[in-house]
Amino acid sequence: MVLRKPPAIKKKKPRNYRKEYDNYHGKPEQIKRRDSRNAARNSLKKAGVKVAGKDVAHKNGNPRDNRRGNLTVKSASKNRSYPRTRTAGKRNPYA
Repeated sequence: MVLRKPPAIKKKKPRNYRKEYDNYHGKPEQIKRRDSRNAARNSLKKAGVKVAGKDVAHKNGNPRDNRRGNLTVKSASKNRSYPRTRTAGKRNPYA
């Protein structure tokens, strides 16, 4: 019987939130997208749709398109389960 040494556990580096904001979240285009997503959520709340614990999904994948017909409420797992890449297509398969 051979006793083996357990594998070394790698420590994760802590997230650098300042760098993330500077490189992505703080860019003007991303700020506009985030503002539009928040506006979509608020418009559904105002219309009486229960959005607690759910994601507001944009059917065509465009966060700036807040027409009521383009918005739907989905569970987080469904809304975040497909890739958002240029080649993946813009249509939400779960919307």
